[in-house]
Amino acid sequence: MLQAILRALSAPEPARLPEPDARLALAALLVRVAKTDGLYSAEEVERIDRVLMSHHGIGPFEVSKLRAQAEEFETLAPDTVRFTRALKAATALEDRAALMQALWAVALADGVRDAEEDRLLRMVASLLGLTDVENGLARQRAERG
Repeated sequence: MLQAILRALSAPEPARLPEPDARLALAALLVRVAKTDGLYSAEEVERIDRVLMSHHGIGPFEVSKLRAQAEEFETLAPDTVRFTRALKAATALEDRAALMQALWAVALADGVRDAEEDRLLRMVASLLGLTDVENGLARQRAERG
């Protein structure tokens, strides 16, 4: 399954991902954001699990399996640009601000705001078609919890 997703993401224009693959793409992007500062803390893992359970309506066992797949997928996935482009295709415009808030929630989960995380999230917001203002508002909502 992972190889098929990687082939789709490596295509010049990644195809719209079906629902299970879109879930995995979101989970892997959350993992990538969490690892950007060189740490992958327990707080970040817990936040990823909560975001995925809330976003997808799944339980703790299913979320653990999804996160484990996402951790593997994230290490094998192509660059973030193509990865995010595929996620954008699978996410409705009106849902992208909530997605950005979830990404910020993971980045801020360890209590440290890192410049590399800021840079990555600015790029991801742009690739998702969000403005700097929308990105800033998503960050503020994530900070408020």
